[in-house]
Amino acid sequence: MALRNAVLAALIDRESSGYDLAKRFSVSVANFWTATPQQLYRELDKMESEGLLAARVVKQEKRPDKRLFSVTDAGRAALFDFTRQEPKPTTVRDELLVQVEALAWADVASVRTSIESRIKQSEQRVETYERSLAEILGSRSHEEFLATGNRIGPYLTLQRGISFERDNITWGELALRVLQARSG
Repeated sequence: MALRNAVLAALIDRESSGYDLAKRFSVSVANFWTATPQQLYRELDKMESEGLLAARVVKQEKRPDKRLFSVTDAGRAALFDFTRQEPKPTTVRDELLVQVEALAWADVASVRTSIESRIKQSEQRVETYERSLAEILGSRSHEEFLATGNRIGPYLTLQRGISFERDNITWGELALRVLQARSG
């Protein structure tokens, strides 16, 4: 998947500045696609020149003018075409797992510290995703939202992010217990 599809999906519901899009990426979209702010700005400019996005300038006092991007009809068509394609299988590229795989030759204390750090990162992400999910739900229960809500895509991707990070926590705790038992 190209970054452009993630950008189109993030902008499909509402226009956004590059700055706001970068913030949104770091909070919710990051659970399934990552990009640096510089990558996002380059992609926004490229997509605008290709007619997938339109930008309008908003004048601001005491700040530089900002551009707000929205998806064009061509962008909607491109996103629709993307959703018709079979997604590539997910592959895991995780440096921590390489370190764990090499435990027989590793600095076990350093690997243990890395696992502890991963658990903390995952706990923080769960909190962030749960806050975003609470914003989407508002005062509705999950059942009420699913019956009446219009942001089902973000709801489902946040649920996947929460599940993924909770699984990271469970695995990390298991790994720490195993390492503790092995060290006596």
